[in-house]
Amino acid sequence: MDGSLIPPEHERNAIVEQAAQWLSDQSIPPRPIVPELRKRFDISALEACEATALAEKFRMLRKVFA
Repeated sequence: MDGSLIPPEHERNAIVEQAAQWLSDQSIPPRPIVPELRKRFDISALEACEATALAEKFRMLRKVFA
């Protein structure tokens, strides 16, 4: 596989953060979550799981600091 086709890690992290932000903004999260994030943000299953965990942290921080 040609490594030049893979975006740099910082770009992938930004996409995961963007997916997490989107998910944390949903009043009713989509079900199932992982396939929706994969389709919407073109991320891997692992990245979708990371975004899901990060979204939970975002929600918790909103509650704590609201």
